[in-house]
Amino acid sequence: MQERKEVITVPTALRRMALLVATCLLASCSRVTAENYAKIKSGMEYKEVTSILGNPASCDDIVGFKSCKWGDEKSHITVRFAGDAVIMHSAENLR
Repeated sequence: MQERKEVITVPTALRRMALLVATCLLASCSRVTAENYAKIKSGMEYKEVTSILGNPASCDDIVGFKSCKWGDEKSHITVRFAGDAVIMHSAENLR
C-alpha cells in the first residue's frame, strides 16, 4: 500500500492563513462589549484591563500617559492611563 502525501499549494496555504487571521480578529473583537466595558474602573492597572479586553489594537505613549484602543473605528473602547492606572475610559457603538 502506498502512502499518500498531502500537497499544499500556495492558494491553499493562503486560504488557511486568511482563515487563521480572520479567526484571531474575531476572537479579539468579541471582547469589545458593553459588558466588558462596564468592568473597567478608574485606578485599574494596565494588566487588569488587558485581562478583560485582551491586547489593544493600538497604544500611544506620551510622557507617562498612555492611550490604548480596543476594537476598530466603528466599535471600540479607549482607555487612558497615567503611569499604569486607568484615569479615563470611553466607548463607541458597543453591543
